[in-house]
Amino acid sequence: SVHNHIYFGDSISTFYQREIESRFFAFYLKGEGVRNFPEAYLFDTGKKEWKQFEVWPPKDVAPLRLYFGQNGRLSINEATHEQTKFEYISDPSKPVPYTSEIEALTFTPRRFMSDDQRDASSRPDVLTFETAILTEDVTVAGEIMAKLKVSMSETDADFIVKLIDVYPQNHPNYDHNPANVVMGGYQQLVRSEVFRGRFRNSFEKPEPFRPNEITDVTFPLQDILHTFKKGHKMMIQIHSTWF
Repeated sequence: SVHNHIYFGDSISTFYQREIESRFFAFYLKGEGVRNFPEAYLFDTGKKEWKQFEVWPPKDVAPLRLYFGQNGRLSINEATHEQTKFEYISDPSKPVPYTSEIEALTFTPRRFMSDDQRDASSRPDVLTFETAILTEDVTVAGEIMAKLKVSMSETDADFIVKLIDVYPQNHPNYDHNPANVVMGGYQQLVRSEVFRGRFRNSFEKPEPFRPNEITDVTFPLQDILHTFKKGHKMMIQIHSTWF
């Protein structure tokens, strides 16, 4: 029901156990029931409800393109034609933390996967772009492809790309959170990926960058099903350390 600061709703695991897990094992282990499973069951982490799809990625969700613009603007399906560049200095000795709070070290740290990104968006070594307030729901489904054109002073760098759901300022707080966690304006991490630039063309044959030369860096983020609700905003952050 709860992941880190976010409340996702009651009985999420109950639905999974009854409608997916028990039916799956009944059919494959006991020969009971019929094999009428959809191609994919996914949980929409924005609408906070289970969905089933006969085809994945779904054909009824239109492709979506996000474009970077001046003054941190992020536009939806509307290319910005002005020639614009964005700069930041990345210092490995002062890295961007991967979480907004101290988290107990575990083999697989999970809380950061929906963590608040407001601390990161205030840093000068993090590029932050956001849309205007959404006037209707926007659903993102399937794989995300990050397409960057980069130039650097050195011969290699890491690139972190994060897709973020920005909550409205009047969003109510959740009872399970401590008093210092304010949900109004919360920047929830939805999906992220880290990519080492030297492997941009091949994981088998790494290549250095030529300093100050514009180079394409393209890499996929993991699949997603998330509805950015009306009144929210979409945000992308880009940086080169994530400690």
